Amino acid sequence: MSIQSRRERERAERERLIVTAARELAESEGWDAVTTRRLAEEIEYSQPVLYSHFKDKGAIMAAVAVEGCADLAAELHAARTAAGPQQVLAAVGAAYAAFAEQRPALYDVIFTHAVDLPFATPQAPAALQAAFGELRESLRPLAKDDNLDVLTETFWSGLHGLVTLMRNGRLRREDHERRLALLIARFSR
Repeated sequence: MSIQSRRERERAERERLIVTAARELAESEGWDAVTTRRLAEEIEYSQPVLYSHFKDKGAIMAAVAVEGCADLAAELHAARTAAGPQQVLAAVGAAYAAFAEQRPALYDVIFTHAVDLPFATPQAPAALQAAFGELRESLRPLAKDDNLDVLTETFWSGLHGLVTLMRNGRLRREDHERRLALLIARFSR
């Protein structure tokens, strides 16, 4: 292995360590606890090392968001492909809601915190496109004459709204499953 290859591998490993530490810290203590100083302590590197990988906390959050979108895409894909034709939308909706519930800090960095990532453009990272693509594929059989992307954005907005309002205590948690079923039923027509 060449010295250059080893340095590139070590750099990628440090970057991975930073992203993993940020993600774990955010999930355990919230995004306010994620600072470059705290991350440097967690990974046992100096702050300048962090800054050699990421320009600031926002860039670290963006990297976590991209990784989170890849996880979300994988979970939506698993739900979509495991469900029967009549249950696809319900399975994908339930997987989306479960992701938000089980990984609140990750969900928030993807969808509610301001991060410097392009959404809904060809420049969006592949992981973001994959997550949206899984939602799109779950709706494809229902699109009829509708614009599939607009239909997908509307469904996604409904899911996001239900999840966010329930998680923030604006909607009763005990009615979450019924609201989700109602949203799915309306889109399934």
